[in-house]
Amino acid sequence: MFKLEGKRALVCGGTSGIGKATVEIFRKSGATVVSLARTASGENTINCDIEDLDKLTALVNKEINDNGNFEILINNSGGPPSGPLIDAKPNDFNKAFRRHVLASQTLVQILLPGMIACSYGRIINIISTSVKEPIPGLGVSNTIRGAMASWSKTLSKELPPQITINNVLPGFTNTERLTELKKTLSEQKGISQEKVEENWLSSVPEGRLAEPSELAKVIAFLSSPSASFVRGTSIPVDGGRTGSI
Repeated sequence: MFKLEGKRALVCGGTSGIGKATVEIFRKSGATVVSLARTASGENTINCDIEDLDKLTALVNKEINDNGNFEILINNSGGPPSGPLIDAKPNDFNKAFRRHVLASQTLVQILLPGMIACSYGRIINIISTSVKEPIPGLGVSNTIRGAMASWSKTLSKELPPQITINNVLPGFTNTERLTELKKTLSEQKGISQEKVEENWLSSVPEGRLAEPSELAKVIAFLSSPSASFVRGTSIPVDGGRTGSI
């Protein structure tokens, strides 16, 4: 397991899917984890809609003032609804940009001084393989994920030494989000959900969906001291589906 003893991590979307799996592996690796989500409750959580930037700022600053700096930030939030890009309305882009790019920017600005003080920082963004190859039917998502990747790459050139930023690009992963997408595409195309999944897997050399824990292991590595010289990268975890190099 990866060594994260003594580290504090803020995991966005930590109550389900890849975020929840990341919380679990971080804790097993010795980190203290705070989960941030709209559905978060109990100890070591922040209940907040990440689109509410003022509330997000206030609650995260309070957590830092009360309990100390974070060395690790996992930017992870649900993607926009599916649909063709040509049908998207301006507000669809505004909402997605706020949820992904603006929320991530806000969190980095809040957490960065503490990372610098600790001489250790890891920022991991959970994006999508659409950064490499657009996914049909996810027009707004493809657009916003590309913006996130460019934002991250730009920051990788600006952040000081010992503070790294990288992206993890999940392929088809067995999460609630994918189940919802499968249902939507089934209804749109008039085919069974089983056929939707079969079509997906036909493009995956490994021939199956990823489990959230498999993504979490890559995230934990990038968050650890072992990844100290990995910076500004986008790593697909997709079973070989993505066609680009």
